[in-house]
Amino acid sequence: MINRIVIFPLILFIKVYQLFISPIIGQNCRYLPTCSEYTAGCLKQFGIFKGTFLSLKRISKCHPWGNHGHDPIPSKLEEK
Repeated sequence: MINRIVIFPLILFIKVYQLFISPIIGQNCRYLPTCSEYTAGCLKQFGIFKGTFLSLKRISKCHPWGNHGHDPIPSKLEEK
């Protein structure tokens, strides 16, 4: 329950970013799903700590000299 309360404002911030900021600056993400979609999914699936860790790890790879392409959210089965 506490996890949902903390995650909700973060997801809301991501949605605001996707609707209002991303169209202005352009979609520059090199991955599918986009980094914002990936972050929202990780937060929902793994919670605040692991979701934030996975998101920061992904965002750090999203630059012109990094990889690109399909990079799905890891499943809970893969983490074992």
